Amino acid sequence: MALVLKGGTVASLAGPRLEKTSLGIEDGRIAWLGDDVPPGEHEIVNCSGTLVMPGSVCAHTHLYSVLARGMPPPRRRPRNFPEILELVWWRLDRALDDETIRLSALSGAADALLSGTTTLVDHHASPNAIAGSLDVMGEALEEIGIRSVLCYEVTDRNGPGGAAAGLRENERFVRENRRPRTRGMIGAHASFTLEDATLRSISEVADDLNLGVHIHVAEDVCDEDDSMRRSGMRTAFRLIKAGVFRPDSIAAHGVHLNEAEIDVARAANVWFAHNCRSNLNNGVGRAPIAKFGHRSVMGTDGIDGDMFAESRTAFFRAREESLNCGADELTAMLARGGEMVSQMFDRVIGRIEVGAAADLMLLEYPEPTPLDAGNLPWHWAFAFSSRMVRSVMVDGDWVVRDRALVKIDEERMRASARSAAPKLWERMGAF
Repeated sequence: MALVLKGGTVASLAGPRLEKTSLGIEDGRIAWLGDDVPPGEHEIVNCSGTLVMPGSVCAHTHLYSVLARGMPPPRRRPRNFPEILELVWWRLDRALDDETIRLSALSGAADALLSGTTTLVDHHASPNAIAGSLDVMGEALEEIGIRSVLCYEVTDRNGPGGAAAGLRENERFVRENRRPRTRGMIGAHASFTLEDATLRSISEVADDLNLGVHIHVAEDVCDEDDSMRRSGMRTAFRLIKAGVFRPDSIAAHGVHLNEAEIDVARAANVWFAHNCRSNLNNGVGRAPIAKFGHRSVMGTDGIDGDMFAESRTAFFRAREESLNCGADELTAMLARGGEMVSQMFDRVIGRIEVGAAADLMLLEYPEPTPLDAGNLPWHWAFAFSSRMVRSVMVDGDWVVRDRALVKIDEERMRASARSAAPKLWERMGAF
């Protein structure tokens, strides 16, 4: 039986496009566009008054950060980015166990789906619960219904044993995972916490599995300074030499990359994941997004899964720097997240066309002025928000209906997270 979304306005930032038409869904994919519904038995969903749009892709996030919201402050106020890591995030990730990994994944995915985000590209760390951690996340994310790309953060900050365990977790997960909405990558923390030998090992596993590496790159100037001390090269050149920058690797942040580094990364077909709100929050500087080109995408770095809020902030931040930046440039970056994950799932994601994955959101937007394909990015930048999301589907399967999660008991899950968070915060005191 086909599902027919009838009477809505199909809209997409990829293009962009806007057309009042019906849309048919079969076997998790868009089967047809148009009001001439083929004969047969169909389930008709009245979408009058809504925009039918592709779900958003968050190209870099940390689901484990969800249970940090409201936690007690660190022992002292961090003075710079390395101290933010040492006093906050590296204490949190060491305190994680399977229960809090699962609840973080469910909580973050719930927030994302309710905000119209249908794919999360996650970068996980739990140094005292490495083995099987990606399975814990994968099971939770499949349960709630979201699409995801997972990896474990390989780092030498917990010694060579920790680095080896992280690499094993990546390789094991990629080889064993059979979940339909979940894929794996090879994860690495950042150049400044990785020895040359570990970088080589990461590259070898990525070669063997024919995968890209998801890594933080030049988020803070400390990454560049460390790379110069270690190798006499700036960060991107060190990663190129090690084979970590490779086709379809994800370079998260890239704030302090210079033009030469951006050029070599682009030549290697690396994706640049811009995380504007996180950069602002950590005071690390402005990413040179205008130079990233067509391989740039957008993430949240764990702030949340709301790509409406992320893209609007990124737009206004870019406008602060240059009035030459148009809304279409930032919404195109957001839309390219679908292009990035399409090849991972071997299907078109993030576009509305026949054969594409039916990862869709229904928005209620009573436009106050005329809306067309040409001005859609400007409506998005100045008016769209997650509060407009009414329903969401992934692979043609409803995961949010009328602003309620379909697959899990949200109230029960939230109560479990509220109960687990204080225990997690207490464990942080030991690190």
